[in-house]
Amino acid sequence: MSEPYLLLWLEGPLQAWGHDSRFGRRDSLDFPTKSGVLGLLCCALGAGGAQRELLAELAGLDMQLDAYVPTDQEGNPRLRQPLLLDFHMVGAGYDDQDPWQNLLIPKKSDGGKPNGAGTKMTYRYYLQDAAFAVALQVPATRLEPFAAALREPVWDLYLGRKHCVPTEFVYQGHHATAQAALDAGAALAGDKRRALAFRVLQGEHEGDEVLTLNDVPLQFGENKLYRDRRVTIQRGAT
Repeated sequence: MSEPYLLLWLEGPLQAWGHDSRFGRRDSLDFPTKSGVLGLLCCALGAGGAQRELLAELAGLDMQLDAYVPTDQEGNPRLRQPLLLDFHMVGAGYDDQDPWQNLLIPKKSDGGKPNGAGTKMTYRYYLQDAAFAVALQVPATRLEPFAAALREPVWDLYLGRKHCVPTEFVYQGHHATAQAALDAGAALAGDKRRALAFRVLQGEHEGDEVLTLNDVPLQFGENKLYRDRRVTIQRGAT
């Protein structure tokens, strides 16, 4: 018997799922990464640090998702919202003569100020009003502990970044197959008057686009490690 699937519903005003971002520019994919979803699961479990053994159990298992957009009064899909661009001033307003405040000013590896100043501007991108039904395959022996943690998480759950708060219960049950989980997600989307925009399958399948993402976490913590994963995007009505 194959391993079961959790159904996770990821919905909120803002989401951000970066996979190749740098400090000054924090981009977002159009859909959740596997590292982001497994990071959310680790938050639910209260599992900090590297978590190499747990991630080794999950790295090779399947993850599929459906992306949903709101509909109008006639039930037609609305156009997807563009990425929201925000910017943050990092290191501004600190007194470099104060030993504690000086620690908060960005510095180069040699300890000097970057480009002669301590203030840096960073650009951050967010998905707006997005919703995803995620079918995450997990070991059968881990199903009940994972489900219990998602129902009563140890740490706050977030949608990619810590200020991206979900507006619906993340855990929506478990199913024997990915298709059963996504069918349940489609029923929930219908109740919320949302329409399918696209599907993301793990591996190479018939579809509109195949991508290679470096988003399978092998180690969290200070020294993060990832490996590649191929995914196929199948477009829907929008």
